[in-house]
Amino acid sequence: MTINYNTRTFIVPAAMCALAALLTSGFWLLTSGCGSPESDQYAGSASCRECHAEFYEKWATSYHGTAMQPFTRELAENHLTPLTEPFVIKDYSYTVDLDRMVMYECEPSGKTNELKLVHALGGKNLYNFLTPLERGRLQVLPLAYDTGNNSWYDTTASMMRHFLEDGDEALFWRDPMLTFNTSCYNCHVSQLSKNYDLATDSYKTEWREAGISCESCHGPCEAHNRAARKAAKAGLPLVDLKLKDWNQFSAEQANHACSICHAKFSPITDSFNPGDNYFDHYDLTCFENRDFSPDGRDLGENYTFTLASMSPCVKSGQLDCVFCHTSSGRYRFANENPNQACAQCHQERVNTISEHSRHSAAGSAGKCIACHMPTTAFARMQRCDHSMRPPSPAASRLYGSKSACVICHEKLGGEKETPQDEEWASGFVKQWHPASTWQPRIVHEGGLVAAAHQQEWTQLDAMLQFIQNPGSDAIIITSLIRLIQINPERELWVPALQNVADHESPLVRSSIAVALGQDLTDPASVRALLNYLKDERRLVRVRAAAALARHPRESLDAPTLQLLKKAETEVMAMFAATPDSWSSYYNQGNYMLDRDDPLAAMDAYKIAMKLRPDVVVSFVNAAVLASRQGDLDQGIGYLKQALRAEPENSAVNLNLGLALAEKGDREGALKCLRVAMKDPGCRAQAAFNCAVLVGESDLEKAIQFARIAAETQPPNRQYTEALQYFVSRRGGR
Repeated sequence: MTINYNTRTFIVPAAMCALAALLTSGFWLLTSGCGSPESDQYAGSASCRECHAEFYEKWATSYHGTAMQPFTRELAENHLTPLTEPFVIKDYSYTVDLDRMVMYECEPSGKTNELKLVHALGGKNLYNFLTPLERGRLQVLPLAYDTGNNSWYDTTASMMRHFLEDGDEALFWRDPMLTFNTSCYNCHVSQLSKNYDLATDSYKTEWREAGISCESCHGPCEAHNRAARKAAKAGLPLVDLKLKDWNQFSAEQANHACSICHAKFSPITDSFNPGDNYFDHYDLTCFENRDFSPDGRDLGENYTFTLASMSPCVKSGQLDCVFCHTSSGRYRFANENPNQACAQCHQERVNTISEHSRHSAAGSAGKCIACHMPTTAFARMQRCDHSMRPPSPAASRLYGSKSACVICHEKLGGEKETPQDEEWASGFVKQWHPASTWQPRIVHEGGLVAAAHQQEWTQLDAMLQFIQNPGSDAIIITSLIRLIQINPERELWVPALQNVADHESPLVRSSIAVALGQDLTDPASVRALLNYLKDERRLVRVRAAAALARHPRESLDAPTLQLLKKAETEVMAMFAATPDSWSSYYNQGNYMLDRDDPLAAMDAYKIAMKLRPDVVVSFVNAAVLASRQGDLDQGIGYLKQALRAEPENSAVNLNLGLALAEKGDREGALKCLRVAMKDPGCRAQAAFNCAVLVGESDLEKAIQFARIAAETQPPNRQYTEALQYFVSRRGGR
């Protein structure tokens, strides 16, 4: 028996890299609401004051209106307290001179950098500050200010997720994720032009107004202003407002318009306008991301739209954001009993709040939102759970989140004879609501998501049943679809996805498109993907077109081919929408590789590597492509660059190990492959190749490695046959 090196390439699928490319801290946004086609018709928020003075004043002082503002001495005097002693972050020391509006950075070498405070972001819970850096970048400074306790704190340390399974480390403040032009501008300024130049990797960013302006939500107002003045002069009512009239918006349109600043997502265009459908411009992150616990509690920033999409009230079509919040972001019921927000549909519950909640109506626990929208914090920002689901301490106990019960009782403090933890709270919930189906449901859904995260495929049948159940929640379905794609036994889950290919949710359909694209030999999958090219939502079309990149064009009839080409244009526009994002070029490289255009793919990978030399996946795919084209030395060079950035990265070590083995560097190959074996996803392939490398010199080690490969992936005949081969050479013992 002859065994060859397993040179199957280890390429991170484009579907997975699109998720990995999202920020783990903050939003990844594109446009500030109103696109550019009518940019010459913007009049500015001040023009609204003439007829809407009262609303203008409320807006101008709101957190929306002041989402970003110039840093001034007046702002410092009114809202900040001095930093009284140097603030040390690792080996760096920082001081702040509010009068000079400067932050000083003292490096470990003793060099001092003067960082100007030019803009302030936020104000409700905190202020972040911006300073200009090279090539037109505005960067979030290393110190931020907590408005609740009037103290300065470490900006990036507050953004750590504390993932126990692989650790976490605060970013250095100059990291591109903290660059305003790239990452966080959309929720803080209006009508922004990024003006990024790829050749020089520089920005000439401009915006019409700081803060979220009137025209961000209502569109360009110059035509409206002219029509209003003309109507007033003639003494006639203004019939055609000539702007975005939210009174005419459906609940879905209103929610989608607000969501672009309250969601964790990846963009597919840079042209969202109020009134548009969210899924024509963005994808949405769900529980496949660790910013959510398996039972759906938000562990990151204010990612409201994902959870609000699960709310029974929102799904009924009867509730939108502006029912509870004004356009300036204020809570409409702040000056009255907040339960009145719920009374429109739940008057009976509001009237019997003490009996329903088992708490006094006079206390904070007597508020509907205390149990259904508990407030938590991350990175010093407060956010409410907009899923509005009942508390489920049983799920919190299992999945590491924190229920409303424990949150509230922790705030009460004091001595407790009984530990008031999730198990304690779960007992009361079961006692008070014995017939409730909510707590078992949340536990069940969280269990499926947790199992999928942990690749416990013994639960696969239950996951697939949930996915195919018409009553299942679309956010959970999407999360499961994105997670089960890791399972290499596609024949077990592809039929279930084909069964629900016409799901009513565009989010679900788009996720199915990505999953079915992994195997284009299945005629039913291809039919579903081709049908998606006609989908009403752009998100579904671009995911389907990308999935069909490897499908032979000659097999399509003329109308279908035309649909595919049109969708492919949308795919390329998606990549172009973020010209300063390494992930756009990385995904474009994967797409062009699937289109059998290796030159274009390599060009895209090179740009991705240039923009983020610390992100290894671009180097891995560029290396694999180079080796395919016969330049193994170039491929090894790319992998060694990646290894310097992440010495323990399994994909890098696996590919470098295979490449070094092909070059005859046995010891170097074994060293890399042993590192790759630490990752469950690479263990089998790395162990198999280790067995091959040592097979002639150390039969016992070869058997050990082959057994690891066979036991890690029992269905793989190549691994089981290799084990049998080495055992037979030893004499069958």
